[in-house]
Amino acid sequence: MSAAASEASEPGYEAARAELREIVGKLESGNQSLEESLALWERGEVLADICQRWLDGASTRLDEAIAEHDAT
Repeated sequence: MSAAASEASEPGYEAARAELREIVGKLESGNQSLEESLALWERGEVLADICQRWLDGASTRLDEAIAEHDAT
């Protein structure tokens, strides 16, 4: 799968965060087998990465906007 196709299928920030919160709740409940818990953990890591990329992108955009404003 190309990077563009991968990004197109990635959830947005809000969707990734909501799914991550759901996974955390399931893990905290302790009602899963070890195998299920590991799968949830791995999915959570992917979602946390997605959220971090969104936040980093937003921070970069803000920094650029501030720099542009300060330059004028």
